Amino acid sequence: MSDHHETVRSVLERYGATYAEEARIPLKDKPAPLFQLLVLAMLFAAPIPAATAVAAARELFDAGWRTPQGLLDSTWQQRVDALGRGGYRRYDESTARHLSEMAELLQDRYDGDLRRLRDEAGGDADRIQDLLQEFPRIGATGAAIFCREAQAVWPTLRPFVDDRARAGARAAGLPSARDALARLVPSDDLARLTAALVRLDLDDR
Repeated sequence: MSDHHETVRSVLERYGATYAEEARIPLKDKPAPLFQLLVLAMLFAAPIPAATAVAAARELFDAGWRTPQGLLDSTWQQRVDALGRGGYRRYDESTARHLSEMAELLQDRYDGDLRRLRDEAGGDADRIQDLLQEFPRIGATGAAIFCREAQAVWPTLRPFVDDRARAGARAAGLPSARDALARLVPSDDLARLTAALVRLDLDDR
């Protein structure tokens, strides 16, 4: 077990930033940052490098579209241009459309607040993932990405360890079982560890 803790320290030192942190999302249990995390999860849905999805998210947020209404106030062309600046080109036109559809659905169904989705799901991780997949371009992978990062501010999701994080754990020689992995870090650090393991798995590939 001591060897596992040393491995965790090494993994966190090298890969420890969450994707939300990299995208400059000040993640809190508040509507705006949760919306931004949903945007990031959507951008990860396309078969593109993670760095490109993060760069595109930064461009959208730097343009001021950090809330559903803010994004809806933008034009399709403005969103296409921002995605292009982030290098998100092959999927920029369809994604620009899906972003507005996602923001509109979030406004209409949850009054712009993903905490209402969490409450509707009763805090259950499986149900939260099911509801997230009702948004455009958010499939099982996107929903898992959202939950993996959101567990930093939604304790009811913990411990959330998706398939990619488990693959990273195996590559690092760590236990891949959810509860065993969770015991290696304080609960509020699990989002960092799972993100780090995903990065490790991507490097390993």
